[in-house]
Amino acid sequence: MVSHIDLNRINNMQYDVLREIGNIGAGNATTALSQMINSKIDMKVPNVALLEFKELPEIVGGAEKIVVGILFTLEGQIDGMMMFMMDMTSSRHLVKLLMGEMSTNNLDDFTEMELSALNEIGNIIAGAYLSSISTLTNMTITSSIPYMSIDMAGAILSVPAIEFGKIGDKALLIETQFKDDIKAVNGYFILIPTLESYGAILSSLGL
Repeated sequence: MVSHIDLNRINNMQYDVLREIGNIGAGNATTALSQMINSKIDMKVPNVALLEFKELPEIVGGAEKIVVGILFTLEGQIDGMMMFMMDMTSSRHLVKLLMGEMSTNNLDDFTEMELSALNEIGNIIAGAYLSSISTLTNMTITSSIPYMSIDMAGAILSVPAIEFGKIGDKALLIETQFKDDIKAVNGYFILIPTLESYGAILSSLGL
């Protein structure tokens, strides 16, 4: 049985490993996104931080900023949640890259087809991210079907905060930027394993 880890007392080596997991996951997700839209995508080196839930809304632009959030629950050898978030402008751009002329230019509302495309983008990106973690740690991770919501950041982030607030108050935020020939897209991965799963991840890597 892997012991729980105290995220308030994490040492530099453990933190470096969590940062590297974030870097590798984001890189793998970028490759998957590039293949999906059949276009070259560059990735800015991610900013990886272990933050309290209450800090997360400000990172994505404030609690009242409208964002797209795609949430997955994690099971297997790692339990918890993962969320991928983008602002509306970034979401619209990715949908347009994927759908081309079939995409509308309405920033406020997506068609059913666009929502489906957006959901699939999140699914592919998150799947690639989790696959890289699974390969790195040699651990089995399965994810639920994606649950997508378009709402204020504070409302969307309250879901994992309520679910995991009773066992801890920190999440691993991986903030990155995808860039094609036209535009830079900001994306936010929020990984929220249970404390036991944090311990399992670090133990699998010899820490």
